[in-house]
Amino acid sequence: MSGLATDLAAQPLAGLLQQHPILAEFIATLEVELSPGTLTLGQWLDELPDEVFFDAGMERAQMIDHLQRLIDEMAAMSAASHEQIHSITLIGGHDKQGRAENLTLEFKAGEIVCIVGPTGSGKSRLLGDIECLAQGDTPTGRRVLINGCEPDEERRYAPDRKLVAQLSQNMNFVVDLSVRDLISMHARCRMLADPEAMADQVIACANDLTGEKFLPSVSVTQLSGGQTRALMIADAALLSSSPVVLIDEIENAGVDRKRALELLVGGEKIVLISTHDPLLALRGTRRLVIRHGGIAEVIETSDQERHNLEHIERMDATLMGIRERLRSGLRIEEDLQ
Repeated sequence: MSGLATDLAAQPLAGLLQQHPILAEFIATLEVELSPGTLTLGQWLDELPDEVFFDAGMERAQMIDHLQRLIDEMAAMSAASHEQIHSITLIGGHDKQGRAENLTLEFKAGEIVCIVGPTGSGKSRLLGDIECLAQGDTPTGRRVLINGCEPDEERRYAPDRKLVAQLSQNMNFVVDLSVRDLISMHARCRMLADPEAMADQVIACANDLTGEKFLPSVSVTQLSGGQTRALMIADAALLSSSPVVLIDEIENAGVDRKRALELLVGGEKIVLISTHDPLLALRGTRRLVIRHGGIAEVIETSDQERHNLEHIERMDATLMGIRERLRSGLRIEEDLQ
């Protein structure tokens, strides 16, 4: 038993449960009666039968060290979630033909950057490089800096310190939980004071983003593609601590695209989105044009393009109205000109 674990064993159990909710969560999984009284954690564990430790898959002597690691890991997660990420920097590598990209791009919090190019050009590869915080060890040779510095190994690979949340084109759940249970569990992992209230907020926000409303009680495996994407966007914006959000195509997911981006940027996220949709591409501050696997051009969105975006939005609203009428079984017979 380590020195920290020895100190932990000597502390009153009641105080530990109040100070570290993760301990209460873990002890609940042991399915034992919890009456801490004035016992220390060590004394309480000494009173448990051997079967409890056997069912937990560990020796009695290992339990205190395990509980100390839980506390340490949650403290590290909390520290990481409060760390300020002001920028990420992408240092160019090369395209599929080996031609150098010769560029350095900085993306700042609250910024939307769009990635455009033909299907198969390498848009998803660029998102992948940023997601793994590449250090010249991917096929493109690109490098990514955080706040101007190289990320350490722990930051790149530790699952509890992920800086990047990625929403891919095809997202499927493998757990058969209700929407409420899944989001509440995520909120508890973030050690929020009121995880149920946060779950209500995330679910309500997701329903605002999608035209297909869903109940909190529905299983996540029964959600449609649009509902799933809306839920994950709401979760990333309101609950996730990841300061960088990468989105690979949302135009065909039945999601309010404008509202989704406003929500993410309002949370001071750095948003990079791969898209073919002019409504999204013109909403970014910049467009990275991908050809042959490399960044061929960087285009700043002009004032005229922003003006044209307003016209495109009106056209899109008309098309959305027609789509809803078709869904409702109405005819489209008037002269649309």
